[in-house]
Amino acid sequence: MDDAKEEIRARLPVEDVVGQYIELKRAGRSLKGRSPWGVDKTPSFMVSPDKGIWHDFSANKGGDIFSFIMEVEGVSFREALEKLAAQAGVELKRYGGGDKKVAEQKRRMKEILELSCRYYQFCLTKNKKVCEYVFYQRNMNRGTVKEFRIGYSPNPGKALVQFLTKKGYKPKEMEAAGVLNRFGGDLFRGRMMVPFIDSAGVIGYTARILGQGEPKYLNTPETLLFNKGRFVFGLAQAKEAIREQNFVVIVEGNMDVISSHQAGVKQAVATSGTAMTENHLKTLSRLTPDVRLAYDGDAAGVKATERAIMLAGGIGVNLSVVADYHGAKDPDELIQKDPGLWKTAVKEARPAVDWLLDKYEEDLDLSSGPGKREYSDLAMKLLKNVPDAVEKKHYEQLVARKLDCSVDDLHAKKVAETGSKRLKKVDSKGAKSDVTGGIRDNLQAILVYGGVTGVKGVEVPEEETKLQELEMIFDVRYKDWGTAALEREAKELLKRLKVETAKVEVEELNEELEKLGDSEEDQEKQAEILRKIMVLKGMK
Repeated sequence: MDDAKEEIRARLPVEDVVGQYIELKRAGRSLKGRSPWGVDKTPSFMVSPDKGIWHDFSANKGGDIFSFIMEVEGVSFREALEKLAAQAGVELKRYGGGDKKVAEQKRRMKEILELSCRYYQFCLTKNKKVCEYVFYQRNMNRGTVKEFRIGYSPNPGKALVQFLTKKGYKPKEMEAAGVLNRFGGDLFRGRMMVPFIDSAGVIGYTARILGQGEPKYLNTPETLLFNKGRFVFGLAQAKEAIREQNFVVIVEGNMDVISSHQAGVKQAVATSGTAMTENHLKTLSRLTPDVRLAYDGDAAGVKATERAIMLAGGIGVNLSVVADYHGAKDPDELIQKDPGLWKTAVKEARPAVDWLLDKYEEDLDLSSGPGKREYSDLAMKLLKNVPDAVEKKHYEQLVARKLDCSVDDLHAKKVAETGSKRLKKVDSKGAKSDVTGGIRDNLQAILVYGGVTGVKGVEVPEEETKLQELEMIFDVRYKDWGTAALEREAKELLKRLKVETAKVEVEELNEELEKLGDSEEDQEKQAEILRKIMVLKGMK
Protein backbone atom coordinates (compact mmCIF):
# COMPACT_ATOMS: atom_id res chain seq x y z
CA MET A 1 0.00 0.00 0.00
CA ASP A 2 3.01 2.32 -0.33
CA ASP A 3 1.48 4.05 -3.36
CA ALA A 4 -1.80 4.66 -1.51
CA LYS A 5 0.13 6.00 1.49
CA GLU A 6 2.04 8.47 -0.69
CA GLU A 7 -1.18 9.67 -2.32
CA ILE A 8 -2.81 10.20 1.08
CA ARG A 9 0.28 12.01 2.40
CA ALA A 10 0.22 14.29 -0.65
CA ARG A 11 -3.43 15.18 -0.06
CA LEU A 12 -3.40 15.57 3.73
CA PRO A 13 -0.86 18.01 5.20
CA VAL A 14 0.36 16.82 8.59
CA GLU A 15 -0.73 20.08 10.25
CA ASP A 16 -4.32 19.48 9.10
CA VAL A 17 -4.44 15.98 10.56
CA VAL A 18 -2.80 16.94 13.86
CA GLY A 19 -4.81 20.17 14.03
CA GLN A 20 -8.03 18.17 14.42
CA TYR A 21 -6.81 17.04 17.86
CA ILE A 22 -4.39 19.75 19.00
CA GLU A 23 -4.46 23.53 18.82
CA LEU A 24 -1.30 24.46 16.92
CA LYS A 25 0.47 27.81 16.74
CA ARG A 26 3.19 28.98 14.37
CA ALA A 27 6.77 28.77 15.70
CA GLY A 28 9.07 29.80 12.86
CA ARG A 29 8.88 27.21 10.06
CA SER A 30 7.26 24.71 12.44
CA LEU A 31 4.06 24.55 14.48
CA LYS A 32 3.87 23.97 18.22
CA GLY A 33 1.16 22.75 20.60
CA ARG A 34 0.48 20.88 23.84
CA SER A 35 0.80 17.11 24.00
CA PRO A 36 -2.57 15.45 23.26
CA TRP A 37 -1.80 13.01 26.08
CA GLY A 38 -1.47 15.77 28.69
CA VAL A 39 2.05 14.94 29.79
CA ASP A 40 3.68 18.35 29.23
CA LYS A 41 3.46 21.57 31.24
CA THR A 42 4.52 23.77 28.32
CA PRO A 43 3.98 23.23 24.55
CA SER A 44 6.34 20.43 23.50
CA PHE A 45 4.50 18.93 20.54
CA MET A 46 6.19 19.97 17.27
CA VAL A 47 4.91 19.66 13.70
CA SER A 48 7.03 20.21 10.59
CA PRO A 49 4.83 21.00 7.54
CA ASP A 50 7.91 20.92 5.28
CA LYS A 51 8.86 17.38 6.31
CA GLY A 52 5.32 16.10 6.93
CA ILE A 53 6.19 14.79 10.40
CA TRP A 54 5.44 15.38 14.11
CA HIS A 55 7.26 14.72 17.37
CA ASP A 56 6.01 14.89 20.95
CA PHE A 57 9.06 15.68 23.09
CA SER A 58 7.22 15.06 26.35
CA ALA A 59 5.79 11.67 25.40
CA ASN A 60 8.75 10.66 23.21
CA LYS A 61 6.56 9.78 20.25
CA GLY A 62 6.69 10.86 16.63
CA GLY A 63 6.28 9.95 12.98
CA ASP A 64 3.95 10.78 10.08
CA ILE A 65 0.16 11.19 9.80
CA PHE A 66 -0.41 7.42 9.97
CA SER A 67 1.54 6.92 13.19
CA PHE A 68 -0.22 9.96 14.68
CA ILE A 69 -3.71 8.54 14.05
CA MET A 70 -2.60 5.14 15.37
CA GLU A 71 -1.33 6.75 18.59
CA VAL A 72 -4.03 9.35 19.12
CA GLU A 73 -6.98 7.04 18.40
CA GLY A 74 -5.43 3.76 19.56
CA VAL A 75 -6.07 1.98 16.25
CA SER A 76 -4.14 -0.36 13.96
CA PHE A 77 -2.26 0.80 10.87
CA ARG A 78 -4.98 -0.54 8.58
CA GLU A 79 -7.67 1.37 10.51
CA ALA A 80 -5.58 4.55 10.37
CA LEU A 81 -5.03 4.05 6.64
CA GLU A 82 -8.75 3.62 5.98
CA LYS A 83 -9.65 6.64 8.12
CA LEU A 84 -7.15 8.94 6.41
CA ALA A 85 -8.02 7.58 2.95
CA ALA A 86 -11.66 8.53 3.51
CA GLN A 87 -10.61 11.97 4.71
CA ALA A 88 -8.34 12.49 1.68
CA GLY A 89 -10.84 11.14 -0.84
CA VAL A 90 -8.52 8.31 -1.88
CA GLU A 91 -10.21 5.09 -2.96
CA LEU A 92 -8.10 2.25 -1.56
CA LYS A 93 -9.73 -0.25 -3.92
CA ARG A 94 -7.95 1.54 -6.78
CA TYR A 95 -4.73 0.35 -5.17
CA GLY A 96 -6.08 -3.13 -4.49
CA GLY A 97 -3.99 -4.74 -7.21
CA GLY A 98 -0.90 -4.14 -5.15
CA ASP A 99 1.68 -1.37 -5.08
CA LYS A 100 3.62 -2.73 -8.04
CA LYS A 101 0.52 -2.82 -10.24
CA VAL A 102 -0.49 0.76 -9.38
CA ALA A 103 3.09 2.01 -9.69
CA GLU A 104 3.33 0.41 -13.13
CA GLN A 105 -0.01 1.94 -14.16
CA LYS A 106 1.15 5.40 -13.11
CA ARG A 107 4.47 4.92 -14.89
CA ARG A 108 2.66 4.05 -18.14
CA MET A 109 0.33 7.03 -17.71
CA LYS A 110 3.30 9.36 -17.30
CA GLU A 111 4.89 7.93 -20.44
CA ILE A 112 1.66 8.42 -22.42
CA LEU A 113 1.31 12.02 -21.27
CA GLU A 114 4.96 12.84 -21.97
CA LEU A 115 4.75 11.30 -25.46
CA SER A 116 1.45 13.04 -26.21
CA CYS A 117 2.96 16.36 -25.12
CA ARG A 118 5.88 15.91 -27.50
CA TYR A 119 3.47 14.87 -30.23
CA TYR A 120 1.34 18.00 -29.72
CA GLN A 121 4.46 20.18 -29.73
CA PHE A 122 5.52 18.63 -33.04
CA CYS A 123 2.04 19.15 -34.52
CA LEU A 124 2.24 22.85 -33.60
CA THR A 125 5.44 23.34 -35.58
CA LYS A 126 3.86 21.76 -38.66
CA ASN A 127 0.70 23.91 -38.71
CA LYS A 128 1.24 27.45 -40.02
CA LYS A 129 -2.27 28.66 -39.08
CA VAL A 130 -1.91 27.53 -35.47
CA CYS A 131 1.57 29.06 -35.24
CA GLU A 132 0.10 32.38 -36.39
CA TYR A 133 -2.54 32.11 -33.64
CA VAL A 134 -0.01 31.24 -30.93
CA PHE A 135 2.76 33.66 -31.89
CA TYR A 136 0.76 36.60 -33.27
CA GLN A 137 -2.78 36.52 -31.85
CA ARG A 138 -1.72 35.33 -28.40
CA ASN A 139 1.64 37.17 -28.65
CA MET A 140 3.66 34.33 -27.14
CA ASN A 141 7.38 34.28 -27.89
CA ARG A 142 9.39 31.13 -28.57
CA GLY A 143 10.82 31.03 -25.05
CA THR A 144 7.34 31.04 -23.52
CA VAL A 145 6.06 28.35 -25.91
CA LYS A 146 9.05 26.20 -25.00
CA GLU A 147 8.81 26.84 -21.24
CA PHE A 148 5.10 25.97 -21.04
CA ARG A 149 5.39 23.26 -23.73
CA ILE A 150 2.52 24.66 -25.82
CA GLY A 151 1.25 22.32 -28.56
CA TYR A 152 -1.60 21.62 -30.94
CA SER A 153 -4.01 18.67 -31.14
CA PRO A 154 -4.88 17.97 -34.80
CA ASN A 155 -8.49 17.64 -35.99
CA PRO A 156 -8.52 13.99 -37.19
CA GLY A 157 -10.46 11.97 -34.62
CA LYS A 158 -7.82 9.35 -33.79
CA ALA A 159 -4.51 11.00 -34.65
CA LEU A 160 -3.09 10.70 -31.11
CA VAL A 161 -4.62 7.23 -30.58
CA GLN A 162 -2.89 5.95 -33.70
CA PHE A 163 0.41 7.54 -32.66
CA LEU A 164 0.29 6.00 -29.18
CA THR A 165 -0.88 2.62 -30.49
CA LYS A 166 2.23 2.45 -32.69
CA LYS A 167 4.27 3.12 -29.55
CA GLY A 168 2.74 0.05 -27.86
CA TYR A 169 0.07 1.60 -25.63
CA LYS A 170 -3.43 0.19 -25.21
CA PRO A 171 -6.74 2.10 -25.24
CA LYS A 172 -7.31 1.30 -21.54
CA GLU A 173 -3.98 2.91 -20.67
CA MET A 174 -4.80 5.98 -22.77
CA GLU A 175 -8.18 6.25 -21.06
CA ALA A 176 -6.53 6.06 -17.62
CA ALA A 177 -4.17 8.88 -18.67
CA GLY A 178 -7.16 11.05 -19.63
CA VAL A 179 -6.53 11.52 -23.37
CA LEU A 180 -9.45 9.46 -24.78
CA ASN A 181 -13.10 10.41 -25.21
CA ARG A 182 -15.97 8.03 -24.40
CA PHE A 183 -16.02 6.77 -27.99
CA GLY A 184 -12.39 5.67 -27.96
CA GLY A 185 -11.14 8.61 -30.02
CA ASP A 186 -8.94 11.60 -29.14
CA LEU A 187 -10.36 13.75 -26.33
CA PHE A 188 -8.62 16.86 -27.68
CA ARG A 189 -9.11 17.93 -31.32
CA GLY A 190 -8.29 21.18 -33.07
CA ARG A 191 -7.12 22.85 -29.86
CA MET A 192 -4.12 24.73 -28.56
CA MET A 193 -2.68 22.37 -25.95
CA VAL A 194 -1.33 23.67 -22.64
CA PRO A 195 0.00 20.84 -20.46
CA PHE A 196 -0.49 20.63 -16.71
CA ILE A 197 3.02 20.17 -15.36
CA ASP A 198 4.08 19.35 -11.80
CA SER A 199 7.42 18.33 -10.32
CA ALA A 200 7.08 14.85 -11.87
CA GLY A 201 6.26 16.09 -15.40
CA VAL A 202 3.08 16.27 -17.49
CA ILE A 203 -0.03 15.13 -15.61
CA GLY A 204 -2.81 16.43 -17.88
CA TYR A 205 -3.94 19.25 -20.17
CA THR A 206 -6.06 22.31 -20.59
CA ALA A 207 -6.97 22.87 -24.25
CA ARG A 208 -8.33 26.03 -25.91
CA ILE A 209 -10.45 25.64 -29.03
CA LEU A 210 -9.26 27.48 -32.13
CA GLY A 211 -12.14 29.28 -33.78
CA GLN A 212 -15.80 28.61 -32.94
CA GLY A 213 -17.04 25.79 -30.72
CA GLU A 214 -17.81 24.74 -27.18
CA PRO A 215 -16.44 24.34 -24.64
CA LYS A 216 -13.91 27.13 -25.08
CA TYR A 217 -11.54 25.33 -22.69
CA LEU A 218 -11.46 21.57 -22.15
CA ASN A 219 -9.53 20.04 -19.26
CA THR A 220 -8.23 16.56 -18.60
CA PRO A 221 -10.62 14.56 -16.34
CA GLU A 222 -9.34 13.63 -12.88
CA THR A 223 -6.96 10.68 -12.93
CA LEU A 224 -4.50 8.94 -10.63
CA LEU A 225 -2.08 11.75 -11.53
CA PHE A 226 -4.31 14.83 -11.84
CA ASN A 227 -6.55 16.31 -9.12
CA LYS A 228 -7.93 19.77 -9.92
CA GLY A 229 -8.61 20.60 -6.27
CA ARG A 230 -4.89 20.35 -5.53
CA PHE A 231 -3.09 21.20 -8.75
CA VAL A 232 -1.80 24.77 -9.11
CA PHE A 233 -1.18 25.72 -12.74
CA GLY A 234 2.19 27.34 -13.39
CA LEU A 235 3.64 26.44 -9.98
CA ALA A 236 6.32 24.21 -11.50
CA GLN A 237 7.54 27.21 -13.54
CA ALA A 238 6.94 29.79 -10.78
CA LYS A 239 8.33 28.04 -7.70
CA GLU A 240 11.85 29.49 -7.78
CA ALA A 241 10.64 33.03 -8.51
CA ILE A 242 8.14 32.80 -5.64
CA ARG A 243 10.92 31.77 -3.25
CA GLU A 244 13.26 34.51 -4.49
CA GLN A 245 10.68 37.36 -4.48
CA ASN A 246 8.70 35.99 -1.50
CA PHE A 247 5.23 36.56 -2.97
CA VAL A 248 2.81 34.81 -5.32
CA VAL A 249 0.13 36.21 -7.65
CA ILE A 250 -3.01 34.11 -8.18
CA VAL A 251 -4.75 34.93 -11.47
CA GLU A 252 -8.00 33.50 -12.86
CA GLY A 253 -6.94 32.01 -16.19
CA ASN A 254 -4.10 29.86 -17.43
CA MET A 255 -3.42 32.34 -20.24
CA ASP A 256 -3.06 35.08 -17.61
CA VAL A 257 -0.32 32.96 -16.02
CA ILE A 258 1.53 32.46 -19.30
CA SER A 259 1.29 36.16 -20.26
CA SER A 260 2.47 37.21 -16.79
CA HIS A 261 5.53 34.97 -16.95
CA GLN A 262 6.39 36.33 -20.38
CA ALA A 263 6.00 39.90 -19.03
CA GLY A 264 8.53 39.18 -16.27
CA VAL A 265 6.17 38.52 -13.34
CA LYS A 266 7.05 34.86 -13.00
CA GLN A 267 5.35 34.46 -9.61
CA ALA A 268 1.92 34.04 -11.26
CA VAL A 269 -0.15 30.85 -10.87
CA ALA A 270 -3.81 29.83 -11.35
CA THR A 271 -6.19 27.25 -9.91
CA SER A 272 -7.00 25.63 -13.27
CA GLY A 273 -10.69 25.99 -13.96
CA THR A 274 -11.87 25.53 -10.38
CA ALA A 275 -12.51 27.75 -7.37
CA MET A 276 -9.64 28.19 -4.94
CA THR A 277 -9.53 25.48 -2.30
CA GLU A 278 -7.83 25.30 1.08
CA ASN A 279 -5.37 22.83 -0.46
CA HIS A 280 -4.38 25.35 -3.13
CA LEU A 281 -3.74 28.03 -0.54
CA LYS A 282 -1.83 25.70 1.76
CA THR A 283 0.40 24.57 -1.09
CA LEU A 284 1.31 28.19 -1.82
CA SER A 285 1.66 29.13 1.86
CA ARG A 286 4.57 26.71 2.15
CA LEU A 287 6.49 28.91 -0.28
CA THR A 288 5.41 32.38 0.88
CA PRO A 289 2.93 34.07 3.25
CA ASP A 290 2.39 36.95 0.75
CA VAL A 291 -0.49 36.00 -1.58
CA ARG A 292 -1.78 38.56 -4.12
CA LEU A 293 -5.10 37.96 -5.86
CA ALA A 294 -5.56 39.23 -9.42
CA TYR A 295 -9.27 38.60 -9.90
CA ASP A 296 -11.84 40.58 -11.85
CA GLY A 297 -13.54 43.37 -9.91
CA ASP A 298 -17.02 42.07 -10.72
CA ALA A 299 -19.42 40.22 -8.39
CA ALA A 300 -17.66 36.90 -9.05
CA GLY A 301 -14.29 38.47 -8.19
CA VAL A 302 -15.71 39.85 -4.94
CA LYS A 303 -17.09 36.42 -3.98
CA ALA A 304 -13.77 34.73 -4.83
CA THR A 305 -11.88 37.25 -2.67
CA GLU A 306 -14.31 36.77 0.23
CA ARG A 307 -13.77 33.02 0.00
CA ALA A 308 -9.99 33.46 -0.11
CA ILE A 309 -10.08 35.59 3.06
CA MET A 310 -12.21 32.97 4.79
CA LEU A 311 -9.68 30.25 3.87
CA ALA A 312 -6.62 32.38 4.66
CA GLY A 313 -7.69 33.12 8.23
CA GLY A 314 -6.75 29.65 9.44
CA ILE A 315 -3.64 29.24 7.29
CA GLY A 316 -1.64 32.30 8.21
CA VAL A 317 -1.16 34.06 4.85
CA ASN A 318 -1.44 37.76 4.08
CA LEU A 319 -3.87 38.46 1.26
CA SER A 320 -3.84 41.48 -1.00
CA VAL A 321 -5.63 42.35 -4.25
CA VAL A 322 -4.18 43.55 -7.54
CA ALA A 323 -6.79 46.22 -8.22
CA ASP A 324 -5.75 48.65 -10.97
CA TYR A 325 -6.07 47.09 -14.45
CA HIS A 326 -6.14 50.51 -16.19
CA GLY A 327 -9.39 49.67 -17.98
CA ALA A 328 -8.35 46.15 -19.05
CA LYS A 329 -10.68 43.26 -18.17
CA ASP A 330 -7.95 40.88 -16.94
CA PRO A 331 -4.16 40.56 -16.52
CA ASP A 332 -3.69 39.11 -20.03
CA GLU A 333 -5.39 42.10 -21.67
CA LEU A 334 -3.43 44.55 -19.47
CA ILE A 335 -0.15 42.84 -20.38
CA GLN A 336 -0.96 43.05 -24.11
CA LYS A 337 -1.60 46.77 -23.54
CA ASP A 338 1.55 47.43 -21.50
CA PRO A 339 3.60 44.84 -19.53
CA GLY A 340 4.98 47.63 -17.35
CA LEU A 341 1.48 48.50 -16.10
CA TRP A 342 1.00 44.88 -14.97
CA LYS A 343 4.26 44.96 -13.00
CA THR A 344 3.17 48.19 -11.32
CA ALA A 345 -0.28 46.81 -10.53
CA VAL A 346 1.24 43.73 -8.86
CA LYS A 347 3.65 45.88 -6.87
CA GLU A 348 0.83 48.18 -5.66
CA ALA A 349 -1.58 45.43 -4.53
CA ARG A 350 -3.97 46.55 -1.78
CA PRO A 351 -4.81 44.63 1.41
CA ALA A 352 -7.74 42.36 0.54
CA VAL A 353 -9.96 43.53 3.41
CA ASP A 354 -9.53 47.20 2.41
CA TRP A 355 -10.39 46.36 -1.19
CA LEU A 356 -13.53 44.45 -0.21
CA LEU A 357 -14.76 47.13 2.18
CA ASP A 358 -14.44 49.67 -0.66
CA LYS A 359 -16.35 47.32 -2.98
CA TYR A 360 -19.17 47.01 -0.45
CA GLU A 361 -19.31 50.80 -0.15
CA GLU A 362 -19.53 51.27 -3.94
CA ASP A 363 -22.77 49.28 -4.09
CA LEU A 364 -24.55 50.73 -1.03
CA ASP A 365 -25.96 54.05 0.09
CA LEU A 366 -24.23 54.76 3.40
CA SER A 367 -26.34 57.88 3.93
CA SER A 368 -29.40 55.67 4.55
CA GLY A 369 -30.27 53.44 7.50
CA PRO A 370 -30.79 50.27 5.40
CA GLY A 371 -27.51 50.92 3.57
CA LYS A 372 -25.61 51.25 6.83
CA ARG A 373 -27.25 48.11 8.20
CA GLU A 374 -26.30 46.05 5.12
CA TYR A 375 -22.77 47.45 5.03
CA SER A 376 -22.23 46.64 8.71
CA ASP A 377 -23.60 43.10 8.16
CA LEU A 378 -21.15 42.48 5.30
CA ALA A 379 -18.23 44.13 7.07
CA MET A 380 -18.62 42.28 10.39
CA LYS A 381 -19.08 38.95 8.61
CA LEU A 382 -15.85 39.64 6.74
CA LEU A 383 -13.93 40.68 9.86
CA LYS A 384 -14.80 37.41 11.62
CA ASN A 385 -12.14 35.90 9.35
CA VAL A 386 -9.36 38.29 10.44
CA PRO A 387 -7.40 36.31 13.08
CA ASP A 388 -5.10 39.06 14.37
CA ALA A 389 -6.74 41.07 17.18
CA VAL A 390 -4.88 44.32 16.41
CA GLU A 391 -5.68 44.16 12.70
CA LYS A 392 -9.33 43.35 13.42
CA LYS A 393 -9.61 46.32 15.80
CA HIS A 394 -8.17 48.60 13.10
CA TYR A 395 -10.86 47.56 10.64
CA GLU A 396 -13.65 47.72 13.21
CA GLN A 397 -12.67 51.32 13.96
CA LEU A 398 -12.54 52.08 10.24
CA VAL A 399 -16.04 50.65 9.70
CA ALA A 400 -17.38 52.49 12.75
CA ARG A 401 -16.10 55.83 11.39
CA LYS A 402 -17.70 55.16 8.01
CA LEU A 403 -21.04 54.45 9.69
CA ASP A 404 -20.76 57.23 12.29
CA CYS A 405 -21.18 54.79 15.17
CA SER A 406 -19.00 53.17 17.85
CA VAL A 407 -17.19 49.83 17.81
CA ASP A 408 -19.43 48.82 20.73
CA ASP A 409 -22.44 49.43 18.48
CA LEU A 410 -20.95 47.05 15.91
CA HIS A 411 -20.28 44.40 18.55
CA ALA A 412 -23.82 44.72 19.88
CA LYS A 413 -25.32 43.77 16.52
CA LYS A 414 -22.62 41.29 15.50
CA VAL A 415 -23.67 37.67 15.07
CA ALA A 416 -22.27 35.52 17.88
CA GLU A 417 -18.96 33.85 17.16
CA THR A 418 -18.97 30.06 16.84
CA GLY A 419 -16.40 29.79 19.62
CA SER A 420 -13.06 28.01 19.66
CA LYS A 421 -12.42 25.05 17.44
CA ARG A 422 -13.76 21.79 18.85
CA LEU A 423 -10.99 19.23 18.96
CA LYS A 424 -11.45 15.49 18.56
CA LYS A 425 -11.16 13.10 21.48
CA VAL A 426 -7.74 11.56 22.12
CA ASP A 427 -7.21 7.93 23.16
CA SER A 428 -5.89 8.05 26.75
CA LYS A 429 -3.96 4.80 26.37
CA GLY A 430 -1.26 6.71 24.54
CA ALA A 431 -0.50 8.85 27.61
CA LYS A 432 2.35 6.67 28.88
CA SER A 433 5.70 8.13 27.89
CA ASP A 434 8.17 5.88 26.08
CA VAL A 435 11.29 6.75 28.07
CA THR A 436 13.54 4.21 26.37
CA GLY A 437 12.36 5.28 22.94
CA GLY A 438 12.96 8.94 23.79
CA ILE A 439 16.55 8.29 24.92
CA ARG A 440 17.19 6.21 21.81
CA ASP A 441 15.77 8.95 19.56
CA ASN A 442 18.01 11.59 21.15
CA LEU A 443 21.07 9.39 20.82
CA GLN A 444 20.31 8.49 17.20
CA ALA A 445 19.72 12.18 16.39
CA ILE A 446 23.20 13.05 17.71
CA LEU A 447 24.81 10.16 15.84
CA VAL A 448 23.13 10.96 12.52
CA TYR A 449 23.15 14.78 12.54
CA GLY A 450 25.79 15.70 15.14
CA GLY A 451 28.74 13.96 13.52
CA VAL A 452 29.52 11.94 16.67
CA THR A 453 31.29 8.60 16.03
CA GLY A 454 32.60 5.73 18.09
CA VAL A 455 29.31 4.85 19.82
CA LYS A 456 28.72 1.13 19.42
CA GLY A 457 25.60 -0.96 19.81
CA VAL A 458 23.13 1.63 18.48
CA GLU A 459 21.55 1.01 15.10
CA VAL A 460 20.79 3.98 12.85
CA PRO A 461 17.35 3.80 11.18
CA GLU A 462 17.07 3.83 7.39
CA GLU A 463 13.39 4.84 7.02
CA GLU A 464 13.09 8.38 5.59
CA THR A 465 10.26 9.45 7.91
CA LYS A 466 12.25 8.40 11.00
CA LEU A 467 15.37 10.18 9.76
CA GLN A 468 13.36 13.38 9.28
CA GLU A 469 11.96 13.04 12.80
CA LEU A 470 15.51 12.65 14.15
CA GLU A 471 16.53 15.79 12.25
CA MET A 472 13.70 17.69 13.97
CA ILE A 473 14.85 16.40 17.38
CA PHE A 474 18.44 17.48 16.66
CA ASP A 475 17.36 20.94 15.46
CA VAL A 476 15.22 21.53 18.55
CA ARG A 477 17.60 20.14 21.18
CA TYR A 478 21.18 20.02 19.92
CA LYS A 479 21.64 22.36 16.94
CA ASP A 480 23.79 24.87 18.88
CA TRP A 481 25.87 22.33 20.82
CA GLY A 482 29.60 21.97 20.19
CA THR A 483 31.30 18.69 19.25
CA ALA A 484 32.68 18.01 22.75
CA ALA A 485 29.29 18.59 24.38
CA LEU A 486 27.59 16.30 21.86
CA GLU A 487 30.15 13.53 22.52
CA ARG A 488 29.56 13.79 26.29
CA GLU A 489 25.80 13.76 25.78
CA ALA A 490 26.04 10.70 23.53
CA LYS A 491 28.00 8.77 26.16
CA GLU A 492 25.55 9.75 28.89
CA LEU A 493 22.55 8.81 26.73
CA LEU A 494 24.12 5.42 25.94
CA LYS A 495 24.49 4.70 29.68
CA ARG A 496 20.88 5.74 30.34
CA LEU A 497 19.66 3.68 27.41
CA LYS A 498 21.29 0.54 28.81
CA VAL A 499 19.77 1.19 32.26
CA GLU A 500 16.27 1.90 30.94
CA THR A 501 16.42 -1.06 28.55
CA ALA A 502 17.34 -3.30 31.48
CA LYS A 503 14.39 -1.91 33.49
CA VAL A 504 11.99 -2.74 30.67
CA GLU A 505 13.40 -6.24 30.34
CA VAL A 506 13.09 -6.79 34.11
CA GLU A 507 9.44 -5.70 34.00
CA GLU A 508 8.75 -8.10 31.14
CA LEU A 509 10.49 -10.95 32.99
CA ASN A 510 8.49 -10.24 36.17
CA GLU A 511 5.29 -10.42 34.11
CA GLU A 512 6.41 -13.84 32.85
CA LEU A 513 7.05 -14.97 36.45
CA GLU A 514 3.49 -14.09 37.46
CA LYS A 515 2.08 -16.33 34.76
CA LEU A 516 4.03 -19.43 35.89
CA GLY A 517 2.55 -22.12 38.15
CA ASP A 518 3.98 -24.70 40.59
CA SER A 519 4.84 -27.49 38.16
CA GLU A 520 8.41 -28.78 37.95
CA GLU A 521 8.77 -27.33 34.44
CA ASP A 522 7.51 -23.93 35.59
CA GLN A 523 9.85 -23.96 38.58
CA GLU A 524 12.81 -24.48 36.20
CA LYS A 525 11.60 -21.54 34.11
CA GLN A 526 11.27 -19.45 37.28
CA ALA A 527 14.88 -20.19 38.23
CA GLU A 528 16.11 -19.24 34.74
CA ILE A 529 14.08 -15.99 34.73
CA LEU A 530 15.36 -15.06 38.21
CA ARG A 531 18.97 -15.58 37.03
CA LYS A 532 18.30 -13.22 34.08
CA ILE A 533 16.79 -10.62 36.40
CA MET A 534 19.81 -10.77 38.70
CA VAL A 535 22.15 -10.24 35.74
CA LEU A 536 20.10 -7.29 34.46
CA LYS A 537 19.95 -5.66 37.91
CA GLY A 538 23.68 -6.01 38.12
CA MET A 539 23.89 -3.51 35.24
CA LYS A 540 22.73 -0.70 37.50
